[in-house]
Amino acid sequence: MRAVFYIAQRSEEGQKVGIREIAVHINSPEPFLAKILQKLSKDGLILSSKGPNGGFYVDTGGLQRPLADIVRAIEGDSIFNGCGMGLSYCSETNPCPLHNDFKKIRGQIVVMLQNTSIGKFNEGLITGQLTLNK
Repeated sequence: MRAVFYIAQRSEEGQKVGIREIAVHINSPEPFLAKILQKLSKDGLILSSKGPNGGFYVDTGGLQRPLADIVRAIEGDSIFNGCGMGLSYCSETNPCPLHNDFKKIRGQIVVMLQNTSIGKFNEGLITGQLTLNK
């Protein structure tokens, strides 16, 4: 998510960014980041272009997409419907000890991820009110 926020911020500023710059600014290893960005690009959450002025970027439509799309692309749907203890058999009819409490928390997380756009934090990142790295 940090990488997408950084790419979105730089896109808002009219820039495309390379993997090395992203890695430095979010304090992430390049090989790990490369795999994540490849997946996000394949899923259309971020865009890339080759060449001397190339790099990763997010278009206007991408800035409006919900954070939930990033989570689904990288982690799948488990955060949206999985058990808080990671049990495969947990359900409404066969609940684990955390089921009811986790269901409430999970619901709040889902709402936040669905209702928050990728570009929501751009202004705060650009002005320095928010940070992706210390």
